[in-house]
Amino acid sequence: MATLRDLARVVRSKNAGALLVTLDVMFDDEETYRRVLASGAIEAGRIAELYGVSHNEVAIIPYDVAYAIKITLPRLAPSGAAEDGDVYGAQQHAPLLGLEVGE
Repeated sequence: MATLRDLARVVRSKNAGALLVTLDVMFDDEETYRRVLASGAIEAGRIAELYGVSHNEVAIIPYDVAYAIKITLPRLAPSGAAEDGDVYGAQQHAPLLGLEVGE
């Protein structure tokens, strides 16, 4: 079974304000993009489980024209807080890399 690391051209994360992080998953072609969307691999429940948040706090936004998927979720600690280990949110995409994508 392929992982998101195998299929996506870009998987990255960044702050979306002090309280949210956004994850971007981009693909080279429409076929791969549609395959991942149709697989159900990227859905609120799975993302919530990976990141330890509630599924109703996860927003998944497909961008067909760019073959990209944007995921927004709450940060576990506000950006810059003492307990925050990633002030820019730049390392938050790592759990997505091993996400298995079915056929």
